[in-house]
Amino acid sequence: MSYKKKEPSGCGCLQIPISVIVLFLGGGIWLFIQRDNLGISKLIPNSEQLNIPFISSKPTQDNSKLPSNSTPVVSSKSKPLTQKLPANPAPIASPKPTPKVTPTPTISQSPEIKTPNKTSNKPVAVKPAPKTPWEKKEIRGIYLSRYQVTNNASEQMIRRRVRYYKSKGFNTIIHGVWGNACTMYKSEVMQKTLGFKSCPNLFRDKWLEWLIDEAHKQGMEIHAYFEKGIKIDKNSPIFDLAVEKRWIVPGVDKTYAGIDHYVLDVEIPEVANFFRDILAEFVTKYPKIDAVQWDDYLGYHAELPGKVNRTDKLTKFTQQMITAMKQANPSVSFDICHHNPYWAKRYFAADYQKWKVDRIFIQAYNEKGFQDELNYAKKVDGIAISDKQFHRVAELVKNKEIKSILVFPIAGKPEETASRLNELIAKKEQ
Repeated sequence: MSYKKKEPSGCGCLQIPISVIVLFLGGGIWLFIQRDNLGISKLIPNSEQLNIPFISSKPTQDNSKLPSNSTPVVSSKSKPLTQKLPANPAPIASPKPTPKVTPTPTISQSPEIKTPNKTSNKPVAVKPAPKTPWEKKEIRGIYLSRYQVTNNASEQMIRRRVRYYKSKGFNTIIHGVWGNACTMYKSEVMQKTLGFKSCPNLFRDKWLEWLIDEAHKQGMEIHAYFEKGIKIDKNSPIFDLAVEKRWIVPGVDKTYAGIDHYVLDVEIPEVANFFRDILAEFVTKYPKIDAVQWDDYLGYHAELPGKVNRTDKLTKFTQQMITAMKQANPSVSFDICHHNPYWAKRYFAADYQKWKVDRIFIQAYNEKGFQDELNYAKKVDGIAISDKQFHRVAELVKNKEIKSILVFPIAGKPEETASRLNELIAKKEQ
């Protein structure tokens, strides 16, 4: 029997040696890896590369999300990672990392809301508290005698004193600068006329400058008080000289019980010129003084001997004195604190409504006739009371027709007077 050789069937793959298959696959893989170096991608059009995964080494991406200037990534296998760089390498143009692009949020066009800047250094405007009836008074003044600056009061003491009265609600200090026909400051007029420069009391030369300076720093005013006006007593340093020169009106002025006063006769030119020059010198020497004030001592007492009408001559003298002062310093106010016009003219020959003064305050230190004085005070610039009339304070403070209130410490203790008044007003305003 003849034996036939059997024909192979199928593709014959099993007949191919395994070594050949491994060689073929390895070569394919090598070609894939080295495709860029061999230029294989150049043989295929650009439009087809992205659609042939075998040729393109990059995964298909949406190019709209990539930056336009992105640089192809270089394979990390081409150079060892352990390669050392020079100590100070020149800048290398390395590819920029692909940033993660996030959509820009849409800003709505709603109205702008302004918020306060917490880091701003601008001071926040604080609305001031409404003024009390007492604070609404134009002048809240207290009188200080010229003796307050004796005993060589220091600058520190004077400045502290001003701040004290400020703290007690006052905005004006009416301080004595003259009394018994002598000054509480060095005066060339005094030296020329009388042979000495001031009262014999001890005081610092700059006391009034300190007083004015501190008051203005505190928002206050200083009014110079010419105590005793044209009157003197036997303790005056010029009493003997005045008697010798016959400068005194005959008789004794007994306006106030227990004190004998003598009136310097301003009808005598030498006396009139002395007062005129004193006042002009003062406002020149202290140009920042806010006002000068005279009181009922600028007048003649009605009970002086002889039926002599001195009203017109006193008016003429006062007008000349005020004119001289205004010529020397027109910014200073000339004020008078006197009795009501009727009593002032009848009992003191002081027709001050014709004197051309700047401000008038009605002196109402006595309870008798107080209501009448109050009615006059409503028509002028204010009223002056003593520390014995504090029971009147509430009605005066509430009375809107009373523009200003001045307080005279008859007891001679102005600091206590100021403290008492401050406590009384605070209690009434609660």
